[in-house]
Amino acid sequence: MSRSLAPFAYVSFARYWCARVFWTLGTQIQITAMGWQVYDIARARGDSIEEGAFLLGLIGLAQFLPLLILSLIGGQAADRFDRRMIILAGIALKVAIAGGLVVASGFDGHTMIAAIFAVAMLTGMLNAFLPAASSAMVSNLVPRDVLPQAIALMSLSFQGGSILGPALGGVLYHFGPSIPYSTALGLFICGWLLAFLTKAPPQEKVESGRTFEMIKQGLIYVRDNKIVLGALSLDLAVVLLAGATALLPVFARDILHAGPTALGILRSASAVGAGIVSILLAIRPIERHVGRWMFGAVIVFGLATLGFGLSTTLWLSVACLAIAGAADMISVYVRSSLVQLATPDAMRGRVSAISYVFISASNEMGEFQSGVAARLLGPVAAVVLGGIGAIGIAWAWMGLFKPLAAADRFEDAAPENQGSTKSE
Repeated sequence: MSRSLAPFAYVSFARYWCARVFWTLGTQIQITAMGWQVYDIARARGDSIEEGAFLLGLIGLAQFLPLLILSLIGGQAADRFDRRMIILAGIALKVAIAGGLVVASGFDGHTMIAAIFAVAMLTGMLNAFLPAASSAMVSNLVPRDVLPQAIALMSLSFQGGSILGPALGGVLYHFGPSIPYSTALGLFICGWLLAFLTKAPPQEKVESGRTFEMIKQGLIYVRDNKIVLGALSLDLAVVLLAGATALLPVFARDILHAGPTALGILRSASAVGAGIVSILLAIRPIERHVGRWMFGAVIVFGLATLGFGLSTTLWLSVACLAIAGAADMISVYVRSSLVQLATPDAMRGRVSAISYVFISASNEMGEFQSGVAARLLGPVAAVVLGGIGAIGIAWAWMGLFKPLAAADRFEDAAPENQGSTKSE
């Protein structure tokens, strides 16, 4: 078996990879349908473009607030308790949420919007626990020497679902909102069954301690490890400014004058770019100058976002989003590998949770920021200024976090090579 596919030699990893594809595919179908339905209801009842965009931003805020409150608790839970059981419980909640959307899809517009906001809050609570356990468990399924390849393949599983999911969601929505929600329900059930069949070796035991003391240790570790802190905060700052995902329904309907199928294509575009890069990274991983690769990718991401904001043609918009997704995949790959290899196993759940707070703050709060900016400036100006801001952040972070910019190999981030950054 080639080096890039070596993680698939481990049966549990292969099953878990497939489970991730199913639940990601279901999530993307569901999110696409929710976004279009909310914006469509808002415009149908007479809301302006800016008011509809602001409503989409509020959904992002509804997801972020419970995650912010609970995520660090979820991180220490992933270190203290069985990660596999947390994952199974999380996917089971996804099943229940999808079932609720199927039932609610026949309600009137005002009730449906309220139901989607409730789903957003439940999803935020779920994301406080599931991603930390999911990310931390990967390192328990494969040996350390193939972990970078495993991370690339797990990213590919996410991108694969993200490519097909939005496109399917847009097409299925033509047959009524209950169809994409029912499809997501079936996919979540398949994902749960595969996760149930995944067997992981016992994770490293954590000394018994109080919840808030464990959270404090995780925060101190991230604060003192400049590579981890720099990588996480870079993602937060860039996507907070340059995230355009929440505004895609606005661009699809009122900038590009298209329908839900076009929305699905737009949502899939960045995942297509990211998926191609995931395959290339799995075949030929980045081995040298990893810090430069990450910062260069962020600059390209900002330029592509700027191009998307200025585009008035569907296929040019698709191309810009694909380039942005490809660049973001390089950044995600480098950041994830550095963070995983720089963190001891007993600390990975908490660090993964802190990482997800940063990521979610950039994504969900980025959606809220995009909605507010679109309400004040208009959607085009909001996206264009975000792209310019991302480029500026990349240059600033290269000066603020010089060890990250100068990072050469992933192995340099390993705890044994950073004695001063070991957890207390």
